[in-house]
Amino acid sequence: MTTPVFALPARLAAKADPALIAADEQRFAEIADSLTDEIAGIEERQARLRREPGRSGEAALERDLEIHRLSARLRTLRRYSVDICLGRFVTEDESVYVGRLGLTTAAGRLLLVDWRSPAAEPFFAATPAHPLGVSSRRRYRWTRGRITDYWDEILTPAASGVHVSPDDESAFIASLGGSRSARMRDVLSTIQTDQDAIVRASANGALVVDGGPGTGKTVVALHRAAYLLYADPRLGPGRGRLLFVGPHEPYLAYVSDVLPSLGEEGVLTCTMRDFVEEGAAATIEANPRVAELKSRGALFDAIEPAVRLYEEPPTEDLVVSTPWADLTITAAEWADAFRAAEPGATHNDARDQVWEEVLEILMDQLDDPEVPRPLLRRTLARHEELGRVFTRAWPLLEASVVVADLYSVPAYLRRCAPSLSPDDVAALQREDPRAWTVSDLPILDAARRRIGDPAEVRRRIRAEATRAAERERRSAVVDHLIAADDGDLKLMSMLRGDDAQNSLDDEAVLPSADPDLLAGPFAHIIVDEAQELTDAQWRMLIDRCPSRSFTIVGDRAQARHGFRESWRERLERVGLTRVDVSSLTVNYRTPEEVMREAEPIIRAALPDANVPTSVRRSGHPVRHGDVSDLDGILADWLTEEEDGVACIIVAEGVQDAPLPPSARVRVLTPELAKGLEFDLVVLIAPESYGTGIEGAVDRYVAMTRATQRLVVLD
Repeated sequence: MTTPVFALPARLAAKADPALIAADEQRFAEIADSLTDEIAGIEERQARLRREPGRSGEAALERDLEIHRLSARLRTLRRYSVDICLGRFVTEDESVYVGRLGLTTAAGRLLLVDWRSPAAEPFFAATPAHPLGVSSRRRYRWTRGRITDYWDEILTPAASGVHVSPDDESAFIASLGGSRSARMRDVLSTIQTDQDAIVRASANGALVVDGGPGTGKTVVALHRAAYLLYADPRLGPGRGRLLFVGPHEPYLAYVSDVLPSLGEEGVLTCTMRDFVEEGAAATIEANPRVAELKSRGALFDAIEPAVRLYEEPPTEDLVVSTPWADLTITAAEWADAFRAAEPGATHNDARDQVWEEVLEILMDQLDDPEVPRPLLRRTLARHEELGRVFTRAWPLLEASVVVADLYSVPAYLRRCAPSLSPDDVAALQREDPRAWTVSDLPILDAARRRIGDPAEVRRRIRAEATRAAERERRSAVVDHLIAADDGDLKLMSMLRGDDAQNSLDDEAVLPSADPDLLAGPFAHIIVDEAQELTDAQWRMLIDRCPSRSFTIVGDRAQARHGFRESWRERLERVGLTRVDVSSLTVNYRTPEEVMREAEPIIRAALPDANVPTSVRRSGHPVRHGDVSDLDGILADWLTEEEDGVACIIVAEGVQDAPLPPSARVRVLTPELAKGLEFDLVVLIAPESYGTGIEGAVDRYVAMTRATQRLVVLD
């Protein structure tokens, strides 16, 4: 390394003392050399793997997984330089440097321990009360690959020597108030003991992370995802998948850089809307009563009986005429065939299984060696009356059609959901049964999971037709080759063998479709802003996670429609029985000045709200004014602050919302601001956000997005 890593400003000249930083500079030089060597080694290894002769089966899979693992590590190594180091802690025997990844020299000497490893845990977990053998800890502040500040924490009296630069706790607190950007940054170097304990907690069952604004719930959720992918043997490439569910698209965009910065690029992220194709255009249910009815389990449970009505066998015998004989399938045989569906198969997949059983029952009645069985099967499969009767009894279904019928045929809904009252049934009927709302999405999802994708069935039908046509064409070619074979061994006749026929099948000519990656199953699901989920939405998630392994992040006080139960009561009701709850009570984000005004607003509606305690002040009191002041406030802030992001928060449906004058200024509703944070927050007419619990929650959420300044304009 030719450039020193430490680039401390003049005001921190005392921290530049070689006695304090020389050992770090030496370690960083070794890290830089090791990074160069490892990057070159990985590139060479990848090139060698790609040059190897083609493999098949398990060997090919292992090779692909290794290339994937190497590529992921290479991207992380290239993303950082020596700033891959987060900090160090000093024990009685040594200094241990903690990094985003583990790193060793060519000789095998450990330079960095991976932050997720047990060896790194004291860096995050040690406290003066429980030092875990750590005498001091140093955290670095990196700016464009250089250290512009660092702070030391003394955990035991043994650390009071010349090799630490003790800071007031305010040095750490000040770092929390740094300017925000359009993307959340990972906070590995500042993650706190209470947060780290949750990150590393067991993933057996459901872990609830309950905390108010600014307590780092989202930080914990994202870092926990990276930790579990490293530490949990059920997760990772070639094993179970992890899903991260956020509240809305702006949130996903905001946090999109965090997991890649932690070395994890394969985590699926989505919102609840993304699980079904109708979610993109779904509107909010205008009628609160209808929304409440759809959030319960009655409609969810109505899907099974609704589909069962399309799986009733014919009750009369059917005579099927063929060129060779008349065959009969009796009502009892119809019933037997319909019971052939495999348990758990979707309606549309089971339809193929039942159809095959029907054909087998009929084919077994004709014992004529002169009639080839494949020819008989083709004849029966094309029989119009047989196909018509079967299709009437077990039709190919579309999930959206079944749900729409429930909303437009009262007798159908009454039969499938007998627990609904006549008034409930009437309330659920609507003029346009396909005018989907967000409340319909769990019902549509349940229907699709029970019914299956009809497009996939149609693809299979086309694939079978394509395969049959290919075999007929190939058969003609084989006939020609055999006829032209005048050799004594008659080698061409071998083309009629099963092995030869199977080897000639070309699956590449068959139609295919990309898999639905969000269909599951997942080994672990992390849900942020989980207090907003209805019972029906919880069932969407639980159906995708057979292990019932969840990380559930939320704040009951931020539930827009109220949350009177405990977390355990809510989750046990939807089927999660192994529930642990951890609470975060320290507000690292929101200044004390803002929380002083926000707390009374939420307590007036929810007296028992978990309002966290702020640990810092910004020095900027909350400002009140008139909407006409907005332009001047934004202009002054943009002039004063070179970095940072501001947000104007307006009520849902406001048509004349002010337009942002800068890329650094956004305009959002309270609901879309949830989960985000901004240096400056401007509330426009907060009383217009609504009344009751929903209005109070929206005002509380909007106010607590501020990390520096809050302005309220009426």
